[in-house]
Amino acid sequence: MLAECVRRFLARGLPVFATRDWHPVDHCSFRAQGGPWPPHCVAGTAGAEFARDLGLPPAVDIVSKATERDREAYSAFAGTDLAQRLRRAGCTRLFVGGLATEYCVLSTVRDAIGEGLAVVVLLDAVRAVNVQADDGVRALAHISELGARMAAFEELPE
Repeated sequence: MLAECVRRFLARGLPVFATRDWHPVDHCSFRAQGGPWPPHCVAGTAGAEFARDLGLPPAVDIVSKATERDREAYSAFAGTDLAQRLRRAGCTRLFVGGLATEYCVLSTVRDAIGEGLAVVVLLDAVRAVNVQADDGVRALAHISELGARMAAFEELPE
């Protein structure tokens, strides 16, 4: 569903920003360094590549996050220049999809609202890790309380 959203936005001439974890091999979030997660999205490895089915064209602006060894970054805004890129592109509204609802999506939505952006979460383009049952459901409720709007793919304009 996220791939179709990307295609639809690009077809309308809208900017698309794709964010990714781009961790050093010894990132602080990894269990070996005392973090909660197994190694994932290690920069330059196949595990850090965007899903092939996403089919991101060259027109998509890539933002790498969590690139510093000792700094966690769930939000796409943390330690990146995403806010500046969005302003330069004239963005006032941000549509958010991706992984994981209760971590990166929630943190990105919170920071986007803090930047003064209107936020729409693409409900059928997010997924939760659900370390605890219903973490994703609780995160969506919190996202709504923050003031973000929720939308299903079929609600988006053609």
